[in-house]
Order: sequence, then structure tokens, then C-alpha cells
Amino acid sequence: MIPTLFGILLLNFAIVQSAPGGPVEQMIAQLEGMESNTASRLGGSARAEISSSQSNSNSNYRGAQGLDPELVAEIEKLYGFDKPPTERFLTMIKNYVMLDFGDSFFRDKTVIELIVEKMPVSISLGLWSTLIIYLISIPLGIRKAVTNGERFDVWTSSVIIVGYAIPGFLFAILLIVLFAGGSFLNWFPLRGLTSPNFDELSLFGQIVDYFWHLALPITANVIGGFATLTMLTKNSFLDEIGKQYVVTAKAKGLTDKQVLYGHVFRNAMLIVIAGFPSALITVFFTDSLLIEVVFSLDGLGLLGFESVLKRDYPVIFGTLFIFTIIGLLLQLISDITYTLVDPRIDFEARD
Repeated sequence: MIPTLFGILLLNFAIVQSAPGGPVEQMIAQLEGMESNTASRLGGSARAEISSSQSNSNSNYRGAQGLDPELVAEIEKLYGFDKPPTERFLTMIKNYVMLDFGDSFFRDKTVIELIVEKMPVSISLGLWSTLIIYLISIPLGIRKAVTNGERFDVWTSSVIIVGYAIPGFLFAILLIVLFAGGSFLNWFPLRGLTSPNFDELSLFGQIVDYFWHLALPITANVIGGFATLTMLTKNSFLDEIGKQYVVTAKAKGLTDKQVLYGHVFRNAMLIVIAGFPSALITVFFTDSLLIEVVFSLDGLGLLGFESVLKRDYPVIFGTLFIFTIIGLLLQLISDITYTLVDPRIDFEARD
């Protein structure tokens, strides 16, 4: 896990650092007139240099012509770019080991404060969406495998294909038009995770209000997410049902239900369990981005997207570090779950 984490950070650091439009260039552009009030961050002496500077700079930064080289150097120091990339990367790794993720370049908050602030939205979307997807997909996939080729399997496959073909964000817009005051009904709220008077409600009222706000975003997340898992479950069970041990178990007099849940289930669920970490990470931090934008939910997906656009490096790498650790830990949990589901699996014995 440690070499993997280090490699991911190193690769992304190299890619992001080489991308144009970094924080130094953005500050230079702002000082050149796009946002003149931003110059106050550099202090009075720097503002005086801006107004009096008439010299050309040999800086490699775009738009730096006309700014005093000393001012450009001061901007580099402000964002830590007065040091070589190798030193910046090693310093970042050292700080991360000490759980110091730094402060945002463009927000007056630390990276941890921003993540904690946005986490409730992403946890709410990801946790409930993943739970509902698995509760729907696994029983549906098993039923489709048992009734393979029959009427139930055919018409559910048609529904799954339609759901898979519609992007989540497009379905979200359709839900807004139909149920959130678009052109028809106005049953659900359009923005936020809770109502303005949430603190004044009773405990039951707060629970109802919370799920009332999440109903449409979760539905939009689930509609495209359950299709892949359902077909994966079906195909996994079909593959196991056709094996010799199933025929032997039936020949011994076991019922179909005993064979399915006593023998087939444990083996067929291995591949489903294997996909759980990636599915959870995808729902948490990838699929939720456009859903958050459509429903005006300020979560981690939107935070990461805005940070990349603004080149807010502390937020980019801080969230990348935390999310990567979460993903690696979930993968570890998946491997442990393998052995719990099927004790015959022994990774050490493979050597």
C-alpha cells in the first residue's frame, strides 16, 4: 500500500505541476487587472511595486511581462514555488506523514476543514446509493440467473438496458423537470442537503427532511449504477450453476434453494465482493460530481473539480492522498472478505 500511495502521488504531482495556469500564473493575471483587489494579499509594498513597475521580466510565467522580477519572486514564495519541484514534493510527503495537509490557496480554510465541511454530502450520496444499488442488484441478478431466458429475465433486461443507457446527470435533469418544480410537479426540494429550518425540526422531522432532500439525487445515482452489478451477479451465478458440483449436489437430493444458497452463493459472490471497493469509490467521488452540480449539493466531487480548475494544489493533493488511502483500505477489506466468504482462499499458500 505504501509504494502504491507514493507512486500515485508522484505521478499526479508531475502531471499537475506541468499543467499551465498554476497559482502563480493566476495571481499574475489577477494583478494584471482581472481582479485588482487580490493584490492586497501581498502587502502594501507589493502593491506599490505593481503600480510603479515598468520593466520587462524574463520570467517563464505567462503574463509576467511588465511586472518587476522581485514581485514575481515574491508571488512564487507566497505559493512555495521558490523551491525546486523535488524539494516541494518531498516536503509535501513529509507533511502528509505528519497529517499536515496545509491550507487552501484560494479559500481561507485548511484542507482538512474543507474536506470535513464537504464530507456529509458525499457520504450521504455515496453510502445510500451504494447500499440501495447492492440491495437491488444482488437479488435481481440472482433471480435473473435462476429464470435465465424466461419472461422475467427478458423484460428486466430491457429495463436494465434503458437505465444503463441514460446518463445519471441526464436522468437527474428529468427528475427535476418532473418532480422538483420544473414543468410538472413540485414535490421535492431542488438544492441543499437539508431545509433552512432543519435545526428547529424534531428528530423524526429531521430524518424525513434529510431523506426528502436526498430522494432525487440518490435515485439519479442508482438508476445507472445498478445495471452493471445486476448483470455481473447474473453472469457469475450462471457460471457457477453450470458447474459439476451443482449437478452432484442436486443428485444427492438437495433442493434448488439449498444448492443455490448453500453452495452456489458463496462461490458466485466472490466476483461481486471483488468489485465492491471500486464501486464504492466510484459512487462516492466520481459519479457524484455532476449530480452535485445539478442538485446544487456542495460535496467532495464539486470541491475536487473546482480545485483542479483553480490549480489549488494543497486541496488537490490533500484530497488525493486521503481518497487513495480510503481506496487502498477498502481493497484490503475486500481481500479479507474473500477469505471470510471462502476459507479455501489462502494468499500466502500461493507462494
